[in-house]
This record gives sequence, structure tokens and C-alpha cells, in this order.
Amino acid sequence: MEEKFRQQPADIVKIVLFGPESTGKTTLSEQLARHYHSVWVPEYAREYLQDKWNNERKTCEPEDLLPIAEGQMLLENDLAKKASKVLICDTDLLETKVYSEAYYLGYCDPLLEKYALENQYDLYLLTYIDIPWEKDDLRDKPNERERMFLYFKDTLEKYNRKFIILKGDKKTRLKTAVEHIDNLLEK
Repeated sequence: MEEKFRQQPADIVKIVLFGPESTGKTTLSEQLARHYHSVWVPEYAREYLQDKWNNERKTCEPEDLLPIAEGQMLLENDLAKKASKVLICDTDLLETKVYSEAYYLGYCDPLLEKYALENQYDLYLLTYIDIPWEKDDLRDKPNERERMFLYFKDTLEKYNRKFIILKGDKKTRLKTAVEHIDNLLEK
């Protein structure tokens, strides 16, 4: 059972977009995949939770987190086989862990936590809150962006993850991200 949460080995650079809701992660994921002529891993939770909302008018519950984690890793492991030299991940299990703790009073399923900490990436791109928040069916914390940003940043620091903070407009963020990813690819 646990294997479905494990990251499969791949000889590529893995980049994660990481940060609070509505901070441009998906837009930048798509831009980076285009730039590197590669693929990007969408956020499985968005599809899963949008379907739940559409069908049941319910939001995320603790029992949804393991199916979300499983779906995310299935997508990542599948798309890693199709990536050229770099795989762009719109999220990872560490982000799911952050949301679990933020929404469920510090709780994170031990299985999710284990693989959130074991799975490794070459660089995290932490997206700052300097772009406008956009409402949708799933986003619900427009007034907690700063607190959530600090939670994401503290998590990366706590677990010694290599990261940079991306600020500015789309063009500036893309340029900064490309510079850092190119440095990784040159090594």
C-alpha cells in the first residue's frame, strides 16, 4: 500500500511550485514546462476536490488527504517518465502536509507525513503573495495569505529544503525561476 506514495527514481531535475493558494503556481508550472519543452504535473487535489464540490457540495475532509496524495504521486511518477531533462510539479506531498496541518489543527496522517518528508526534489519555488487573490469554488483563505506564506516558508526551512522565493509579475517570476533551474541543469 505504501508504495503508491513513494516517489520513483528518475534521472531528471525535479522542481516544485510551493506556496499558498492563488499565488500563480499553476500559471508558472505551465510556463516553465513550455520553456523547457517538458511536461508538468498538475495539482491532483484541484480535480479531486472540484469533483467532490460539484457532486456533493462538500469541501476537503481529512479522509480525502490520502487519496489526494496517492493521485498526486501517480501523476508525478507517470509524468516523470515523459519529462525531458526537467519535471515541473505544481505541488508535492509536503504541500499537502502543510494544508493538512493548517486546516485540521496540526493533524497530518502519519503515512502522508512519512512520504512528504522522504520524497525529494531539487528545488522548491516558493510563490509570494504579491499577486491578486482569485476566488473559485475551492479557495477560501483570502485574509490568511501572509500567515499561510510564512507557514510554507517555515516548513521548507524546518526540513532543509532548497528553495527560492518568487516575487513580482509573471515575467519576473519566470525569469528568476529559469535562472535557478538553468543553474541546476548545468551541474
